[in-house]
Amino acid sequence: MIIAGEASGDMRAAGLALALKKLAPSLKLSGIGGTYMREAQVECFTDITELAVIGIAEVIKNLGRIKKVFDQTLKQIDTTRPNAVVLVDYPGFNLRLANEIKKRGIKVIYYISPQVWAWREKRVLKIKELVDRMIVLFPFEQEIYDKYGMKVDYVGHPLVDEIIVDKDQTEVLKSIGLSASKTTVGLMPGSRLKEVERHLPCMLEAAKILFKQNKERQFLLLKASSIPLKLIEDQLFSYKHLPLKIYDGATYNGINAMDAVIVASGTATLETALLKKPMVVIYKTSWLTYAIAKSVIKIPYIGLVNIVAGKKIAEELIQNDANAVNIANAIETALHNHQIIDELAKVKSSLGESGASLRAARIILKEI
Repeated sequence: MIIAGEASGDMRAAGLALALKKLAPSLKLSGIGGTYMREAQVECFTDITELAVIGIAEVIKNLGRIKKVFDQTLKQIDTTRPNAVVLVDYPGFNLRLANEIKKRGIKVIYYISPQVWAWREKRVLKIKELVDRMIVLFPFEQEIYDKYGMKVDYVGHPLVDEIIVDKDQTEVLKSIGLSASKTTVGLMPGSRLKEVERHLPCMLEAAKILFKQNKERQFLLLKASSIPLKLIEDQLFSYKHLPLKIYDGATYNGINAMDAVIVASGTATLETALLKKPMVVIYKTSWLTYAIAKSVIKIPYIGLVNIVAGKKIAEELIQNDANAVNIANAIETALHNHQIIDELAKVKSSLGESGASLRAARIILKEI
């Protein structure tokens, strides 16, 4: 059984599922996932949209729905008695689930570590009690778990294999009615409903400023598969004058068509980095979540691109700082910063070699 809780986890889990099936074709896979996991022949008993909430306030508001999914998952585990449950990221839900699975004597494997390096490293001691094996994507994560004597394997990042571009920039832009000769600024507001609701308004206002400054600019809004089209269209109603198109095709073809990107913090910053696109990282959350996070997070950056680089190579604008003027100014700077391409290439080289999903699948099969 494989449990993912949001869009990027769905993609990583799908890659893992395909690798497992390749090595062991008779393996039966079930779990919680989305479009990608279903396409990878995982029998999903719940869709990730039931879990895709973020922040303390949103979790509290959706506790009833989350509890229902939690109970349903345990019922499925009790009915099917899987050889192992692979938990993919999403620690708020998955670590509580691990506690219950452990009581049932079923093996727990965690793929994509909770961000213990960002806050409360000592959580590893609790994770060690609940998880039989940890599989991590970054070398610095392995060092942390090794320090606490936990069984851990570093496999590299599956994005190295997943990022495939099969349509060039011109082809993508023309397919949605944009010009191949103009500067294209990408808008990537996120893969959760609340993220889009919070990020898209300031992104659109920044686009308005950027277009006013230079009419040779156009905008491509990348829609995540987990976001209803209507949610985006409703917000675009007041921006009909902007040369802006929604792209609902293959994610990496979309990112590759951009010249610079306004991107919500998360895995998307790494995807953008691997395609060597200058970016500005933004994030807005509820004030309760922000206040708690600010008090406990120990690292200086929130964007994965900067965390992996070990320095700030992309501007980060958080909460009130993520306003239209600041975003537009940061994009102007990014568009003219030619050195950033070299820095993004270094990030790519630090994510390991090809074959991460296959390496993770071999570990899991050996474990069971």
